[in-house]
Amino acid sequence: MKRQVYLAMKPLEEAREAFFSRLGPGRRTGIETIKVTEALGRITAQPVPAKCSAPSCHSAAMDGIAVRAEKTYGTTEKHPRVLQAGRDFVWVNTGQPLPHPFDAVIMVEKIHQVDSEHLEIRAPVHPWQNVRKVGEDIVATQLLFPQNHRLRPWDIGALISAGLTELRVWKKPQVVIIPTGSELVGHEAAAQPGSLKNNQIIEYNSQVLAAMVREAGGVPVISDIVPDIEEKIRGALQQAVSSEADLVIINAGSSSGSRDYTIHVIRETGEVLVHGVAIMPGKPTILGIVNEKPVVGNPGYSVSAIICFEQFVKPLLYRLQGSLAPEPRTIPVYPTRDIPSRPGTEEFLRVSIGRVGTKYVATPLERAAGSITSLTRAEGIIRIPALSEGVSQNESIDADLLVDERDLDNTVVIIGSHDMTLDVLADEIRQHGLNIRISSANVGSLGGLIALRKETCHMCGAHLLDTESGEYNLSYIRKYLKGRSVSVFHLVRREQGLIVAKGNPKEIRGIEDLTRDGVTFVNRQAGSGTRVLLDYKLTQQGIRPESIRGYDHEEFTHMSVAVDVLSGAAD
Repeated sequence: MKRQVYLAMKPLEEAREAFFSRLGPGRRTGIETIKVTEALGRITAQPVPAKCSAPSCHSAAMDGIAVRAEKTYGTTEKHPRVLQAGRDFVWVNTGQPLPHPFDAVIMVEKIHQVDSEHLEIRAPVHPWQNVRKVGEDIVATQLLFPQNHRLRPWDIGALISAGLTELRVWKKPQVVIIPTGSELVGHEAAAQPGSLKNNQIIEYNSQVLAAMVREAGGVPVISDIVPDIEEKIRGALQQAVSSEADLVIINAGSSSGSRDYTIHVIRETGEVLVHGVAIMPGKPTILGIVNEKPVVGNPGYSVSAIICFEQFVKPLLYRLQGSLAPEPRTIPVYPTRDIPSRPGTEEFLRVSIGRVGTKYVATPLERAAGSITSLTRAEGIIRIPALSEGVSQNESIDADLLVDERDLDNTVVIIGSHDMTLDVLADEIRQHGLNIRISSANVGSLGGLIALRKETCHMCGAHLLDTESGEYNLSYIRKYLKGRSVSVFHLVRREQGLIVAKGNPKEIRGIEDLTRDGVTFVNRQAGSGTRVLLDYKLTQQGIRPESIRGYDHEEFTHMSVAVDVLSGAAD
């Protein structure tokens, strides 16, 4: 199979214009009639007039007595008036129809009981005082809601009050999601013990996309996983566009690999509008039309697929329902460090955000397009413009929020050494019902001290050995935080050693074994406390770093190191 090359990669706005203009501004789903009681969140397809007035009769607005206003004129504190039951008044409750010929209500607090048949009043009322007149809230035939109105909880009450039991709304758009990839296995099948093979990947993008479809008011239909066979992908697409689907998403196979067939299938069965968008992640996005239905070729990496959905599928789903996608809430943030970016490509950078002092600080998270946890850990997304070479830590930039802004004010920003104790601490805090979140960035102990000095975090984790004195942290604190008032807390005492595979097949007993032939090492990054300790031990034993295979292979967390050993990438 010939590899596909991006010959005309388009800027984001140009790609959106090419896609949406081809579909037309008036494109909608069909219309259906539903019960008013099931209409929450639905969008009206026609103007909605009231069937009846509300109230439908004159009714009491207060508990009290119904009277004829003219019979109360001239009443004062000095000249009270006695009313007779039946002739001059009747008792009424709030909401009760007002009996003829009465035209006003005196509140129960304003009357004085004389006996069982007589009441005394000491002030007059005017006509229709304390009375809800016919149509005070809604008049029959008046327009309740225009076309393309999204119905809210209180709108349901207005519809019912106006006598409606049904109304016409736009159908929820149906989206067929086709996951592709010979290496994929369904999440339920993978949950069975021993069922997941080494060359298999659990397919979850379709479930993420389906949830996003529901959130946008649509109905997802997930097809079976389709292997990387062109004929099978073509068959799945043809079946989807022949169904009642309003839109089709083919997930994966949109890039330029020899087994990426999506572009060929869409081109052969319809029209390709865009292949390649100047965004990162999400560059391999395909936008096309097959059988006059929009088809989106989503990249296979999870974050790329989500960004593609947000930029192209989500606004289309809202448009099909006669609405506009909500704009994200944005706030200005200051990056914790300079962030370089590739010119010519708009980057969607996931960041962790918290308020430190009077400003919000944003710590960049993993940029990998396949790192779904870079979104689960993120509080926001910074969009770095295509014409920019990056963002300076000394300048603010807007971040699209993924959480409520109030959560940011209750976020403790911890930058520095990686330690799983922080995860335990975060869970303990939440267990106690405290609305406090911990946002941690693993940049190493020295990086944490520098962040604390720059006032871009509340706390830093550190375990830095002073090789001359043998003490931990204090000399580094005096050096990097000189002149600053800080508090030092001893969180935990821990032992460190070498992580080896189960059973220790290479029989690694100490640091000296790292220089043996056939032993591959994975290191922690420079500036981390673990790296400082390792280098100290190497110096003690006279071992040169270059004699260790893998010394320059760095990871930023203990878990990443352990995974490398588990997978066989290191011993």
